[in-house]
Amino acid sequence: MEIDEAISRAKKNDQKAFNYLLDTYWDNVYGFQLRRTENENDAEDITIQTFSKAFDKIGTFDDNYSFKTWLIAISKNIHIDLLRKEKNSITQVISKNDKGIFQVMDESPSAEDKLITEQHLAKLLRDIKKLKPHYQEVINLRYFQELSYNEISKELKEPMSNIKVKLLRAKKLLAEIIREK
Repeated sequence: MEIDEAISRAKKNDQKAFNYLLDTYWDNVYGFQLRRTENENDAEDITIQTFSKAFDKIGTFDDNYSFKTWLIAISKNIHIDLLRKEKNSITQVISKNDKGIFQVMDESPSAEDKLITEQHLAKLLRDIKKLKPHYQEVINLRYFQELSYNEISKELKEPMSNIKVKLLRAKKLLAEIIREK
């Protein structure tokens, strides 16, 4: 399959085309983010978000441009957004008193916060149970058992690209379930 053909088929929601594009460009986007973040987990998370966003917006891709450049631009913007969010959350945590001394606010969760978190987790688990079993399994292995893609691939005896796509799909379906409420 050629890149142009894969993009055309992906615009028609062809899963094999998405797989092909993911396999073809994963290393480029991941490598780009690894150089920027210098952290494998952050690079992997941003790369997943990049492909997720790109696949959601593939209909807007202009064939006059390079697909790789488009992916890198999306990836760069996601990273910048994350840095902005991080910066904003840090500046809100630190306050300056009258004497010019910085004090960091206590952010340990209160009893109410813990209860709310437990309730949200219970709702999330109920929503996860609405997914097909193979999607439940990858969500569980990745986010609750905190396994890497490589470890999940070995555990399920499937290629890593399948795991990545399955996880992307599982997250998208879960988001739809949550949004419906």
